[in-house]
Amino acid sequence: MIDFHAHIDLYPRPDQVAKKCIAREMDVLSVTTTPSAWKGTSELVAPGSRIHSALGLHPQIAHVRKSELELFDSFLPATIFVGEIGLDGAPEFKSHWADQLKVFRHILKSCSNVGGRIMSIHSRRAAGMVLDELSSFPLSGIPILHWFSGEKRDLDRAITQCYWFSVGPAMLTSAKSREMIINIPRERILTETDGPFAKIAGTSMMPWDVSVVVPQLAAIWKITDREVEMQLNNNLCSLLKQHRQS
Repeated sequence: MIDFHAHIDLYPRPDQVAKKCIAREMDVLSVTTTPSAWKGTSELVAPGSRIHSALGLHPQIAHVRKSELELFDSFLPATIFVGEIGLDGAPEFKSHWADQLKVFRHILKSCSNVGGRIMSIHSRRAAGMVLDELSSFPLSGIPILHWFSGEKRDLDRAITQCYWFSVGPAMLTSAKSREMIINIPRERILTETDGPFAKIAGTSMMPWDVSVVVPQLAAIWKITDREVEMQLNNNLCSLLKQHRQS
């Protein structure tokens, strides 16, 4: 199983969640919302496990954590994964748009300076702007658009740029999202939960709940569950290979 966007450090018992992911031999990208959280989250990663800790600064708190950009830069050489980063155009965060842009641009430039990173990117109500910024920093790395909800023109643009997408159970409750997935090349898709934020039936998702995406993708792609699992595993291998070759 692959959960390529989960906030393990924000569960009530992150150590237990990590242990269960390891026991299930899961591939997990444990994203962070602040640079100061990265070191502690990294300590949850046992040697030999397939949990990876991503260094992030979430756009929704960019205005209160922009002072941590120096800390971000100091940690960046130690990881190939960055996230959660991006922009959020929701009304409640628009007043901090200048700070969001400052932080996102700084991070993209920093990633460019170290040879590029695998980046899990937030783009709620800001897909076009996120794509504009990524185009301005083509050496920043490999973007994975987490829970993408942009318009068709944004989707087409991202596909043309060969960006990646991570999709989860909560996302697949939307007819628009299911239609979107039909158009995304299946070799550019990974699975995610966005737990504990994302919920199903009012309950926070756990990383292993990502398994429910498999039959949903099987129905969309008209293949078997096993074929979906093989495709997703191949995708992850391809992503890591792409980074190594960049």
